[in-house]
Amino acid sequence: MSSSPFPSFGTSAIHAGQEPEQWDMNQVVPPLSTSTTYKQDKPGVPKKHDYGRAGNPTRDVLEKNLAALENAKHCRVFSSGLSASMAVANYFKTGDHIVCCDDVYGGTQRFFRRVSVPMHGLETTLVNMTCVHDFEKALKPNTKLVWIESPTNPLLKVVDIAGVVSAAKQYNPEIIVVVDNTFMTPYFQRPLSLGADMVCHSITKYINGHSDVIMGCVMTDSPKLDEHLRFTQLAVGAIPSPFDAYLVNRGIKTLHVRMRTHAENGLAVAKFLEANQRVERVLYPELPSHPQHELHKKQAKGMSGMVSFYLKGGLEESNEFLSQLKVFTLAESLGGYESLAELPSVMTHASVPADERVKLGITDNLIRLSVGIEDCDDIIADLDQALKKAIPKIS
Repeated sequence: MSSSPFPSFGTSAIHAGQEPEQWDMNQVVPPLSTSTTYKQDKPGVPKKHDYGRAGNPTRDVLEKNLAALENAKHCRVFSSGLSASMAVANYFKTGDHIVCCDDVYGGTQRFFRRVSVPMHGLETTLVNMTCVHDFEKALKPNTKLVWIESPTNPLLKVVDIAGVVSAAKQYNPEIIVVVDNTFMTPYFQRPLSLGADMVCHSITKYINGHSDVIMGCVMTDSPKLDEHLRFTQLAVGAIPSPFDAYLVNRGIKTLHVRMRTHAENGLAVAKFLEANQRVERVLYPELPSHPQHELHKKQAKGMSGMVSFYLKGGLEESNEFLSQLKVFTLAESLGGYESLAELPSVMTHASVPADERVKLGITDNLIRLSVGIEDCDDIIADLDQALKKAIPKIS
């Protein structure tokens, strides 16, 4: 029996798309191809690719590997997670309507609010998708795209992906449902199996896992949607470098090993924080106290190292806590081997309007952790000492 939550995940991560026979000398490690152009035997008849923006052998290998992990027929990679989101948004036209999670990555809502709406003439409605009934009320005759994060960023709310897909398709079978699966990776959750039309990732995070590459991707089973994504790579040109594709292909080889450790450390941290008198509330789907715990257990096979919690205090206590951390680094981003901590209200989600932050609960005492793969005892000891310094007295 495979140790992976999904059959052969680790084997696929190591071998899918990596067949040595495709290379001239049967290289076990796919070679890095940096050429920007390709010789053609006859005008207009290339062997495979004609120009580096349109295709690259190193990029091909990565896309095949990623598609296998998400159990998708197609995958296209882009120069960042946001450029992958842009590629999806560019499928839609003036007058189309987007329904998006209200609690979502700050860059996503910023793109919809400040680019899609004023520049491209799209409509956007942000809604709490943990209630499928509330989601249904947001649908309109011109709704064309539903954008889901589950768990959401930074409040880790869990959305019933299959339920939202069913409601959207009943309303209009042509609605396209996209799930940002960055927090989970295909190791823990596969949205296409729950009915989603597309899955996107910020590869920058867990998939690469080494905090040294900016990249994004979109997977789908639809040939029509994949053709749009392929054309966007060519026509817009937001493609990753061959070297970055090489690095990500390398990072994926330990994805299943890393995610197991992120999960173990994340749960241990969540339990420690939940029992700590200096903490008001912990948000982590693996905890039975999480409002959507049962749904999480139903649609996912585990949880990553993303943990959010509310300190007892305000901005002053949050600043002191974050400044006292030693193992954790105060920085944006997530999903690397190293532990990171941040204050969403003034960092990753500062672009969310202040009144929306208050309504959502993104307050100055909400801390988001990306729990790394360091020794768990050291991680917890670091949190403990920083909490005691930030809140020395407990009333």
